[in-house]
Amino acid sequence: MLEKPMAFPGWLLSFKLFGNIRIWDMEWQDVCAVLAQACQLVPLDQEHLVSKVCQLIHHLLNRYQVMVDEQNLNFLLSYSISALRQCSSWTHVEILQALAALVYNNGPKCQKYLPDLLGTAGLLLQFSDPAQPDVELRRAAVRSMANLCLSVPAQPYLDESYRSVCFQTFLSVLQSSKTSDVDDITFCMLLQSALKGVQSLLNGGKMKLMQTDQIGALLAVLKKCMFHGLPGLSIEVPTALYPAPLPQYDKRSPVKQEQSEPATSKQTGSRRKKCKGKQKKGELGEEGREDSGDAGNESVLGADMLKLHLEDVQSGPCGDPGPGASGVCAGKDPLCPQPTGWKRISSSESEYSDTEGGIQSKVRSYQANVRQGALACFLSTIKSIEKRVLYGYWSAFVPDAPGIGSPQSVSLMTIALKDPSPKTRACALQVLSAFLEGSKQFLSVAEDANDHKRAFTPFSVTIASSIRELHRCLLLALVAESSSQTLTQIVKCLANLVSNAPYSRLKPGLLTRVWNQIKPYISHKDVNVRVSSLTLLGAIVSVQAPLPEVQLLLQQPSSSGPSSSGSATPRRFLSCERWGRALPWAGESPLDSPAEPCWLLRLCVSIIVLPREDSCSDSDASVPSLCSVYEPCPLRLEALQVLALLVKGYFPMAQSYFLELGEVACRCMEEMDPSIQLHGAKLLEELGTGVLQQHKPDSPTAPEQRVPVSVVVTFWTLMLNGPLPGTLQNSPHPTLQTSACDALSSILPEAFSLLQGDQQILCVTLLLGLNHSENPLVKAAAARALGVYILFPCLRQDVMFVADTANAILNSLHDKSPNVRAKAAWSLGNLTDTLIINMETMGQSFQEELSDLLLLKLLRSATEASKDRDKVKSNAVRALGNVLHFLQPCHVANPRFREAIEESLQALIATVGSEATMKVRWNACYALGNVFKNPALPLGEAPWATQAFSALSSVVKSCKNFKVRIKSAMALSIPSKRECYGSTEQFCQIWSALVVALQRSEDTEDFLEFKYSSSLRTQICRALLHLLRLARSTDLPLIGGSLRDHGDAIKPYVLQYLRSSGEENDAGTRTDLGERERGVQGAIEHLSGVERELQGKARVRVSLYLEDVLTNHTNATELTEA
Repeated sequence: MLEKPMAFPGWLLSFKLFGNIRIWDMEWQDVCAVLAQACQLVPLDQEHLVSKVCQLIHHLLNRYQVMVDEQNLNFLLSYSISALRQCSSWTHVEILQALAALVYNNGPKCQKYLPDLLGTAGLLLQFSDPAQPDVELRRAAVRSMANLCLSVPAQPYLDESYRSVCFQTFLSVLQSSKTSDVDDITFCMLLQSALKGVQSLLNGGKMKLMQTDQIGALLAVLKKCMFHGLPGLSIEVPTALYPAPLPQYDKRSPVKQEQSEPATSKQTGSRRKKCKGKQKKGELGEEGREDSGDAGNESVLGADMLKLHLEDVQSGPCGDPGPGASGVCAGKDPLCPQPTGWKRISSSESEYSDTEGGIQSKVRSYQANVRQGALACFLSTIKSIEKRVLYGYWSAFVPDAPGIGSPQSVSLMTIALKDPSPKTRACALQVLSAFLEGSKQFLSVAEDANDHKRAFTPFSVTIASSIRELHRCLLLALVAESSSQTLTQIVKCLANLVSNAPYSRLKPGLLTRVWNQIKPYISHKDVNVRVSSLTLLGAIVSVQAPLPEVQLLLQQPSSSGPSSSGSATPRRFLSCERWGRALPWAGESPLDSPAEPCWLLRLCVSIIVLPREDSCSDSDASVPSLCSVYEPCPLRLEALQVLALLVKGYFPMAQSYFLELGEVACRCMEEMDPSIQLHGAKLLEELGTGVLQQHKPDSPTAPEQRVPVSVVVTFWTLMLNGPLPGTLQNSPHPTLQTSACDALSSILPEAFSLLQGDQQILCVTLLLGLNHSENPLVKAAAARALGVYILFPCLRQDVMFVADTANAILNSLHDKSPNVRAKAAWSLGNLTDTLIINMETMGQSFQEELSDLLLLKLLRSATEASKDRDKVKSNAVRALGNVLHFLQPCHVANPRFREAIEESLQALIATVGSEATMKVRWNACYALGNVFKNPALPLGEAPWATQAFSALSSVVKSCKNFKVRIKSAMALSIPSKRECYGSTEQFCQIWSALVVALQRSEDTEDFLEFKYSSSLRTQICRALLHLLRLARSTDLPLIGGSLRDHGDAIKPYVLQYLRSSGEENDAGTRTDLGERERGVQGAIEHLSGVERELQGKARVRVSLYLEDVLTNHTNATELTEA
C-alpha cells in the first residue's frame, strides 16, 4: 500500500505494476481503499498522473468486477467530476472511462451527483452533444450515461426527468450518421453504448412508450441499426416510422449495393478467421463483445440462390424439405441443409492481405455486435409497447409478398436469411417470435380463402399475404441454416406463427408445407432442435383443432414419415410394429381401424416408451440424467405433450388406440421421474375427457362411432389396478397429485357405474381423503372432483355419499386459499343441483332422509360464501337458490331455519343489485327464480319478497348486460299464482318495469350485447303475457293506463314476438308459432272474464288491445302466405 507521494517516474511504475498484480487474492475493500488513497495522493494539476490513476480505476473495476463501497464511491465520484472540470480535454476520455466503471450497477448510490452529470449543464450532456468533435470522448460519455441507467433490484430508479434526458441523448446518437473522419469500430462502439442505454431504460426503468412520435423515432433508429453493416445491403430509413397497414419507405441505395456486392461476396465468402493481431485484454469486454470469429462463421446467401431454393421449398415432394435438407447431403449428416452451391470461396481468393483481412474481420464483428444490440433493444421495446400499438408497425418489420416488379421490403426475415452471424440471425428470430406472440387477435382478420376481384386490396388480404410470406421465408431459413442454436430459434418462431395464424380463413397448404419440412428435423443430432420440432408439431395439432388440412396430414401413412426421407433410423420406427396393428375391440369396433397409426402418434409413442439406440450427443451430455436407456427427458416430455394435444384435438383418430395409449400413460406414471409421471397423468386426463365429450347428449359423434362403454370400463379398470392410486397418494409431489385428481374426475359416469364395487369405493375414498390435504392445489382438485362425482346417477341417490361429500365440500369452502374456495363453491353448486334432481325424481323420501342439520349448514355456509370474492360468490348464490328451493314447510316453520333463511334471501337480493361481475348477477337472478318456485316460502306477504321484486325490476330495466336482464325477466315470470306477486301496487310496478325494459331492449353502449336483444324481447313479452294471464280486476286500471301511454311503442315488439317462430328458449327447447298465439289467446280469455266482472270498464284498454295485436298478426301472416 502506498504511504507517501513518490517522484513522478515512481508513480508511473507503481500504477503499472499494480495493474498486473493478481488481485483476486485480495479483499475488494482493500482494493477500494488503495484506489481512494491513490486519488488522495494525486493532485488534479498533475494531469498525467490523473490520467494514469483513472486508467487504474477503469482497469481494476472493469476487469475484476470489484464492488465499491458507498464511502469510497462518493470520494471517487467527486474526484472524477472535479477532474472533468479542471483537467485538460486530453484526459477526459480516461476520466470518463473511470466514471463509467464507478457508476456501473451503482446508479441508486449516485443520486446526489446526477445534477452535475445529467442536469441542465451536466458534464455528460456536454460531452455527448452531437456537436462534440471528439467521437471517442462522446462515446465515453454515452457509455457512462448508459451505465447510470442500469437498474439495481429493490433500489430506486432514475427520476423521470433524467430518464427523458438520457433517452433523448441516446436517440440523437442513434440517429447520427458516420462521418468520414470517424473509423468504423469507434462508431460501432458509440452505437452499442447508446443501444445498451436505451435497453436499460426500457428494462430497468419499466419505461412505457406511449407517444406515437417517441415510438416511431425509436423504431426507426432500431430498424436502421438492425441492418448496420449487413453485407450487400444499404438502406435509408426515415427519421420516424408511423402506424401504417402497408410497407413503409425504406429506400435502398442501388449504387452502393452494386459497388459493395463484389467485395462483399469475397469478404463474406472467405472463411473468416479470428484476428491474429494481439488485442488488449478488456478492449472488447466493456462493450459485451461476442467471439471475434462469430460474424464470419456462417455463409451469406446470395439473393439469386435464395429465389432458386425457395422454389424447391414450395414444390419439393412430401416429406422432403428440398434438396438442401437430405438429398444433397446423403452419406453425410442427413440434416445438413447447406447446398454445395452455397459453399464460400476459399480464403486464398480473398483480395485482402492478412492484416487487411484481420481489420475487416474485426470491423464486421463490431458491426454484428451493433446489429445484435439493436435487436436486443427491439426485444425490450416490444415488451414496453401495447400490442395494439405495436401491430400498427407490423408492415415495417414483417415481410410481405413483393408486388410485381418491385423489390421486397427489408424486414426481420432479411436478417434471418442473409446475416453472416448465426448469433445475429438467432436474435432476429427471437424478436420475430416476440412480435408474433399474442398476435392471434390481430391476425384473425386475415382471409384469402376466396380470390378477391376488387379494385383495391383489402386489409384482410394484405395480412394473409404477410402470413404466407412469413411461412415461405421461415421454411427457406429452415433448410438453409446449419447452426443448431439458430435452427432451434427458427423452429420456435414457426411454432409461434402456427399458434397465432387463422388457418381456417386461409387457403389450405401452409400447414402441409410446414409439416413436411419439419419431419426430418425430428431426428436431428441436437436434442434442442428435436424438442422444438416436436413443439411445432404440437402447435400444428392444437391450432383451431380440428382442421381438415391437419386431419389429412394425420391420416398420411407412416411411409411418408421421416424414415422415407433418409433422415431417420428406420429401425427406430419399425421396431414399434405393435402400434401398426388394429386393436381388438372384443367384438365391438367403434371405428374402422386404419392399417397403421398415424405417423405423429407412432413417433410420439416410440420416443416415450422405446429405448434409445444411439449414444448421448454433445448437447445431451451436459445433463447427467439424460444419458439413460430412454431418449432425453425434455424430448420425452415434449412428445407426451404433443400426444396429449393430439388426443385433445383429434380424438376420433386416436381412439382406435385408446387402450394402448392408456398403457403409455400407465408406463409413464410408473416411472421414477415426477415430470414424466405428471405428463402421463395429463395424457390420461385427455383420454378421459375425449370419451366424456363423445358421450355427451349433444355430441355430433354417432353412437356407433363412440368408444364403447365396455372398453372404457376396461380402460379405467387398468388404471385403478395400476399406478393411478399410488400416484394419487404421492404426497411429496402435489402437482402430480393434482393432475391425477383431474384425471380421475374425467371418468365416464356410465363406466363408473359398471366398475366393481371395491373400485368405486377406492375412487371415492381417495378423493375424500385428498380433500383434507394441506396442499391447496391438491385440495382444490379433490374438491372439484367430488363436485363431478356428485352428479353421477349411481352416486347422487346415495344419501350417505351425498352427506359425506357435502361435509367435505363445506370443509374446503372455509379454506384460506381462494382457489380452494372457488372450486368448493362450484362443487357446492353441483351438490345442490343434485338435491333438486333427487327431489324431483325420488320425491319426499330423499328429503326426509337428508339431515336437517346438514341442510342448515349448507344454507349458512352458502350465505357466508356469497360475501366472498366473485369467483366464489357466483356459485355460492347458485347453491343458495337451490337450497331455498329444496326447503320443505317443516324447515320454513322451524325457528332454527328462520334466521338463516332471512339472511340468505337478503344476500341474494343484495347480490342482484350489486356491482359484482355479470356472471355473479346472472346466477343471483337465476337463484331468485329458483326461490320463487318453492311454494313453501311466503312469497306474497313476506317483506323480503318486495325487495326481491324491486331488485329484479331495476335490473331488467337498466343492467348493461342483456343476459342478466333476460334472466331477471325470466325470474319475474316464475311465480304461478297472482297472490305471489303481492299487492296491486307491487304487481303494477313489475308490469311497468317490464314495459320500460321492452322499450329499452335495443339501448346499449356495447355492440356485442345486440345479439341478445331479440332473446331479451322474447323473454319480456313472455313475462308480460304471464302477468296478464294472472291479473286481477284491481290490476286492470293501472295496466290499462300503461297501455294507453306505451301501447303503440311496445306493439311492434309484441308483433315481432308472435312472428318469430322456432326460436330456442332459455331451456334450449324451441317454441312454435301456434304456442305463442295460444299464449296471447289465453291472456285474452282470462282478461275478458275479469273485465266482465267490471262490466266492461277496462275492456278497451287491455283485452281489446291484445285482440287488435292478434288480428294484425293474423292478417300479416295471411298476406305473407298468399
